Amino acid sequence: MFATLQDFVTVARKRMKLLAGQTVLLTGASGGLGTFMTHAFAERGLNLSLVAHPGAELEGLRKIVEERGGRAVCYNSDLRDPAQRRDVLERTRKELGAIDVLVNNAGVEFTSVYHDLTEENIREVLNVNLEAPMILSRLVLPEMLARKRGHIVNISSLAGKSGPAFQEPYAATKAALVAFTASLRATYRGSGVSASVVTPGFAEAGIYAKLKAESGCSAPVLLGTSAPGKIAQAVIRAIERDRPEIIVNPLPVRPLLAFTALFPSAGEWVVNQIGTNDFFRRVVEAQKRRRT
Repeated sequence: MFATLQDFVTVARKRMKLLAGQTVLLTGASGGLGTFMTHAFAERGLNLSLVAHPGAELEGLRKIVEERGGRAVCYNSDLRDPAQRRDVLERTRKELGAIDVLVNNAGVEFTSVYHDLTEENIREVLNVNLEAPMILSRLVLPEMLARKRGHIVNISSLAGKSGPAFQEPYAATKAALVAFTASLRATYRGSGVSASVVTPGFAEAGIYAKLKAESGCSAPVLLGTSAPGKIAQAVIRAIERDRPEIIVNPLPVRPLLAFTALFPSAGEWVVNQIGTNDFFRRVVEAQKRRRT
Protein backbone atom coordinates (compact mmCIF):
# COMPACT_ATOMS: atom_id res chain seq x y z
CA MET A 1 0.00 0.00 0.00
CA PHE A 2 2.92 2.38 0.79
CA ALA A 3 6.02 2.40 -1.40
CA THR A 4 8.30 3.46 1.43
CA LEU A 5 8.22 4.00 5.16
CA GLN A 6 8.49 7.74 4.47
CA ASP A 7 5.28 7.56 2.39
CA PHE A 8 3.52 6.01 5.37
CA VAL A 9 4.78 8.70 7.73
CA THR A 10 3.69 11.46 5.34
CA VAL A 11 0.17 10.07 5.09
CA ALA A 12 -0.10 9.26 8.79
CA ARG A 13 0.76 12.78 9.88
CA LYS A 14 -0.19 16.09 8.33
CA ARG A 15 2.90 18.24 8.65
CA MET A 16 2.63 21.88 9.66
CA LYS A 17 4.21 24.54 7.48
CA LEU A 18 5.42 27.66 9.28
CA LEU A 19 3.99 30.71 7.53
CA ALA A 20 4.26 34.44 8.05
CA GLY A 21 1.53 35.71 10.36
CA GLN A 22 1.26 32.58 12.50
CA THR A 23 1.72 33.01 16.24
CA VAL A 24 4.43 31.37 18.34
CA LEU A 25 4.45 31.45 22.15
CA LEU A 26 8.07 31.04 23.25
CA THR A 27 9.01 30.69 26.92
CA GLY A 28 12.55 31.36 28.08
CA ALA A 29 12.77 33.80 25.18
CA SER A 30 15.55 36.08 26.39
CA GLY A 31 19.09 34.92 26.96
CA GLY A 32 20.50 31.54 26.08
CA LEU A 33 18.82 29.43 23.42
CA GLY A 34 15.64 31.51 23.44
CA THR A 35 17.39 34.43 21.76
CA PHE A 36 18.44 32.24 18.84
CA MET A 37 14.98 30.68 18.56
CA THR A 38 13.49 34.18 18.43
CA HIS A 39 15.78 35.07 15.53
CA ALA A 40 14.91 31.82 13.69
CA PHE A 41 11.17 32.44 13.96
CA ALA A 42 11.53 36.14 13.14
CA GLU A 43 13.29 35.28 9.88
CA ARG A 44 10.07 33.60 8.76
CA GLY A 45 7.88 36.58 9.58
CA LEU A 46 6.10 34.86 12.45
CA ASN A 47 4.38 36.73 15.26
CA LEU A 48 5.95 36.05 18.64
CA SER A 49 4.81 36.13 22.22
CA LEU A 50 8.12 36.38 24.07
CA VAL A 51 8.00 35.18 27.66
CA ALA A 52 10.85 35.27 30.16
CA HIS A 53 11.64 36.03 33.78
CA PRO A 54 12.99 38.57 34.54
CA GLY A 55 13.17 39.22 30.80
CA ALA A 56 15.64 42.10 30.69
CA GLU A 57 16.39 41.55 26.98
CA LEU A 58 12.83 41.10 25.74
CA GLU A 59 12.34 44.60 24.39
CA GLY A 60 15.38 44.29 22.14
CA LEU A 61 14.07 40.99 20.78
CA ARG A 62 10.67 42.54 20.13
CA LYS A 63 12.29 45.15 17.91
CA ILE A 64 14.15 42.46 15.97
CA VAL A 65 10.90 40.59 15.27
CA GLU A 66 9.15 43.75 14.11
CA GLU A 67 12.06 44.77 11.89
CA ARG A 68 11.60 41.49 10.04
CA GLY A 69 7.91 41.98 9.46
CA GLY A 70 6.37 40.16 12.38
CA ARG A 71 4.51 41.38 15.43
CA ALA A 72 5.76 40.73 18.95
CA VAL A 73 4.61 41.14 22.52
CA CYS A 74 6.77 40.73 25.62
CA TYR A 75 5.80 39.36 29.01
CA ASN A 76 7.93 39.26 32.12
CA SER A 77 6.17 36.27 33.63
CA ASP A 78 7.20 33.91 36.40
CA LEU A 79 6.08 30.48 35.19
CA ARG A 80 6.21 29.11 38.72
CA ASP A 81 2.96 31.02 39.27
CA PRO A 82 -0.14 29.29 37.79
CA ALA A 83 -1.98 32.60 37.51
CA GLN A 84 0.82 34.15 35.45
CA ARG A 85 0.83 31.17 33.08
CA ARG A 86 -2.84 31.67 32.30
CA ASP A 87 -2.40 35.42 32.05
CA VAL A 88 0.31 35.01 29.40
CA LEU A 89 -1.99 32.85 27.27
CA GLU A 90 -4.95 35.22 27.58
CA ARG A 91 -2.88 38.29 26.75
CA THR A 92 -1.20 36.54 23.81
CA ARG A 93 -4.56 35.59 22.32
CA LYS A 94 -5.84 39.11 22.80
CA GLU A 95 -2.79 40.75 21.17
CA LEU A 96 -1.80 38.23 18.50
CA GLY A 97 -4.69 35.82 18.08
CA ALA A 98 -4.78 32.05 18.34
CA ILE A 99 -1.52 30.28 19.20
CA ASP A 100 -0.18 28.08 16.40
CA VAL A 101 3.07 26.94 18.06
CA LEU A 102 4.07 26.61 21.71
CA VAL A 103 7.76 26.23 22.49
CA ASN A 104 8.44 25.22 26.09
CA ASN A 105 12.01 26.41 26.43
CA ALA A 106 12.14 28.00 29.90
CA GLY A 107 14.25 26.06 32.35
CA VAL A 108 16.21 26.31 35.58
CA GLU A 109 18.88 24.07 37.09
CA PHE A 110 20.98 23.79 40.21
CA THR A 111 24.32 21.98 39.98
CA SER A 112 24.73 20.58 43.48
CA VAL A 113 25.11 17.56 45.67
CA TYR A 114 21.47 16.47 45.86
CA HIS A 115 21.08 16.52 49.65
CA ASP A 116 22.38 20.11 49.74
CA LEU A 117 19.46 21.33 47.66
CA THR A 118 16.56 22.88 49.51
CA GLU A 119 13.01 21.68 48.97
CA GLU A 120 12.35 25.08 47.42
CA ASN A 121 15.15 24.47 44.88
CA ILE A 122 13.63 21.14 43.91
CA ARG A 123 10.10 22.55 43.62
CA GLU A 124 11.37 25.42 41.43
CA VAL A 125 12.96 23.02 38.95
CA LEU A 126 9.83 20.86 38.86
CA ASN A 127 7.53 23.87 38.46
CA VAL A 128 9.43 25.63 35.68
CA ASN A 129 10.87 22.68 33.76
CA LEU A 130 7.96 20.25 33.88
CA GLU A 131 4.76 21.57 35.42
CA ALA A 132 4.69 24.77 33.36
CA PRO A 133 5.19 22.99 30.00
CA MET A 134 2.51 20.43 30.85
CA ILE A 135 -0.02 23.05 31.96
CA LEU A 136 0.69 25.45 29.09
CA SER A 137 0.32 22.55 26.64
CA ARG A 138 -3.01 21.57 28.18
CA LEU A 139 -4.26 25.14 27.88
CA VAL A 140 -3.32 25.63 24.21
CA LEU A 141 -4.51 22.23 22.97
CA PRO A 142 -8.27 22.99 22.75
CA GLU A 143 -7.78 25.91 20.35
CA MET A 144 -5.28 23.93 18.27
CA LEU A 145 -7.65 20.98 18.03
CA ALA A 146 -10.54 23.23 17.06
CA ARG A 147 -8.48 24.54 14.12
CA LYS A 148 -6.95 21.11 13.36
CA ARG A 149 -3.51 22.72 13.35
CA GLY A 150 -0.79 23.30 15.92
CA HIS A 151 2.52 22.10 17.26
CA ILE A 152 4.11 21.90 20.71
CA VAL A 153 7.90 21.76 21.06
CA ASN A 154 9.48 20.76 24.36
CA ILE A 155 13.16 21.52 24.90
CA SER A 156 14.78 18.64 26.75
CA SER A 157 18.48 17.86 27.28
CA LEU A 158 20.88 14.97 27.01
CA ALA A 159 20.91 15.16 30.81
CA GLY A 160 17.48 13.57 30.60
CA LYS A 161 18.96 10.64 28.68
CA SER A 162 22.07 9.98 30.74
CA GLY A 163 21.31 11.26 34.25
CA PRO A 164 24.62 13.00 35.00
CA ALA A 165 25.90 13.49 38.53
CA PHE A 166 24.84 16.58 40.49
CA GLN A 167 21.83 17.13 38.19
CA GLU A 168 19.04 15.05 39.74
CA PRO A 169 16.04 17.44 39.50
CA TYR A 170 17.09 18.85 36.13
CA ALA A 171 17.73 15.40 34.62
CA ALA A 172 14.44 14.07 35.96
CA THR A 173 12.40 16.89 34.45
CA LYS A 174 14.17 16.68 31.10
CA ALA A 175 13.60 12.93 30.94
CA ALA A 176 9.94 13.51 31.75
CA LEU A 177 9.59 15.94 28.84
CA VAL A 178 10.67 13.20 26.42
CA ALA A 179 7.96 10.85 27.72
CA PHE A 180 5.39 13.65 27.86
CA THR A 181 6.03 14.47 24.21
CA ALA A 182 5.71 10.84 23.12
CA SER A 183 2.37 10.56 24.89
CA LEU A 184 1.07 13.78 23.30
CA ARG A 185 1.97 12.47 19.84
CA ALA A 186 0.17 9.20 20.50
CA THR A 187 -2.95 10.84 21.92
CA TYR A 188 -3.43 13.42 19.16
CA ARG A 189 -2.24 11.42 16.18
CA GLY A 190 -4.33 12.23 13.12
CA SER A 191 -5.82 15.40 14.64
CA GLY A 192 -3.58 17.90 12.84
CA VAL A 193 -1.94 18.73 16.19
CA SER A 194 1.41 17.25 17.14
CA ALA A 195 4.42 17.61 19.41
CA SER A 196 8.19 17.24 19.21
CA VAL A 197 11.06 17.22 21.65
CA VAL A 198 14.43 18.77 20.87
CA THR A 199 17.25 17.33 22.96
CA PRO A 200 20.53 19.30 22.91
CA GLY A 201 23.79 18.30 24.50
CA PHE A 202 26.12 21.02 25.75
CA ALA A 203 25.30 24.26 23.93
CA GLU A 204 27.41 27.40 23.76
CA ALA A 205 24.60 29.37 25.37
CA GLY A 206 22.26 29.22 28.31
CA ILE A 207 22.98 26.93 31.23
CA TYR A 208 26.28 25.49 29.94
CA ALA A 209 27.65 28.92 29.07
CA LYS A 210 26.81 30.11 32.58
CA LEU A 211 28.45 27.10 34.25
CA LYS A 212 31.53 27.44 32.05
CA ALA A 213 31.90 31.13 32.88
CA GLU A 214 31.45 30.58 36.62
CA SER A 215 33.75 27.59 36.95
CA GLY A 216 36.21 27.79 34.07
CA CYS A 217 35.32 24.18 33.22
CA SER A 218 34.72 23.04 29.66
CA ALA A 219 32.45 20.33 28.31
CA PRO A 220 33.92 16.83 27.81
CA VAL A 221 35.91 16.59 24.59
CA LEU A 222 34.13 13.38 23.58
CA LEU A 223 30.76 15.18 23.61
CA GLY A 224 31.73 18.65 22.42
CA THR A 225 29.40 21.62 22.23
CA SER A 226 26.74 22.72 19.76
CA ALA A 227 26.18 26.15 18.28
CA PRO A 228 22.88 27.54 19.61
CA GLY A 229 21.82 28.47 16.08
CA LYS A 230 21.80 24.78 15.16
CA ILE A 231 19.47 24.06 18.05
CA ALA A 232 17.13 26.85 16.94
CA GLN A 233 17.07 25.41 13.42
CA ALA A 234 16.32 21.99 14.90
CA VAL A 235 13.20 23.48 16.47
CA ILE A 236 12.06 24.74 13.06
CA ARG A 237 12.82 21.35 11.50
CA ALA A 238 10.98 19.48 14.24
CA ILE A 239 7.82 21.50 13.57
CA GLU A 240 7.85 21.41 9.78
CA ARG A 241 8.87 17.76 9.51
CA ASP A 242 6.87 16.64 12.55
CA ARG A 243 9.86 14.87 14.04
CA PRO A 244 9.26 12.97 17.30
CA GLU A 245 12.71 13.88 18.65
CA ILE A 246 15.80 15.64 17.37
CA ILE A 247 19.05 15.23 19.29
CA VAL A 248 21.50 18.06 18.66
CA ASN A 249 25.12 17.20 19.38
CA PRO A 250 28.31 17.50 17.31
CA LEU A 251 29.02 13.77 17.66
CA PRO A 252 26.37 11.02 17.25
CA VAL A 253 25.13 9.83 20.64
CA ARG A 254 22.20 7.59 19.72
CA PRO A 255 24.44 4.48 19.48
CA LEU A 256 25.71 5.22 22.99
CA LEU A 257 22.17 5.72 24.27
CA ALA A 258 21.11 2.44 22.69
CA PHE A 259 24.10 0.68 24.23
CA THR A 260 23.31 2.01 27.73
CA ALA A 261 19.68 0.91 27.35
CA LEU A 262 20.72 -2.61 26.38
CA PHE A 263 23.59 -2.92 28.85
CA PRO A 264 22.91 -0.56 31.79
CA SER A 265 25.93 -1.50 33.92
CA ALA A 266 28.42 -1.31 31.07
CA GLY A 267 26.71 1.81 29.78
CA GLU A 268 27.03 3.48 33.16
CA TRP A 269 30.78 2.84 33.10
CA VAL A 270 31.14 4.21 29.57
CA VAL A 271 29.16 7.37 30.37
CA ASN A 272 31.34 7.97 33.41
CA GLN A 273 34.47 7.60 31.29
CA ILE A 274 33.25 10.24 28.84
CA GLY A 275 33.65 12.88 31.53
CA THR A 276 30.20 14.40 31.99
CA ASN A 277 30.04 13.47 35.66
CA ASP A 278 33.51 14.90 36.19
CA PHE A 279 32.50 18.16 34.48
CA PHE A 280 29.64 18.73 36.91
CA ARG A 281 31.80 17.61 39.84
CA ARG A 282 34.34 20.29 38.95
CA VAL A 283 31.55 22.86 38.71
CA VAL A 284 30.41 21.99 42.24
CA GLU A 285 33.97 22.23 43.54
CA ALA A 286 34.40 25.64 41.89
CA GLN A 287 31.17 26.85 43.49
CA LYS A 288 32.42 25.74 46.91
CA ARG A 289 35.72 27.57 46.42
CA ARG A 290 33.88 30.80 45.61
CA ARG A 291 31.85 30.53 48.80
CA THR A 292 34.92 30.08 51.03
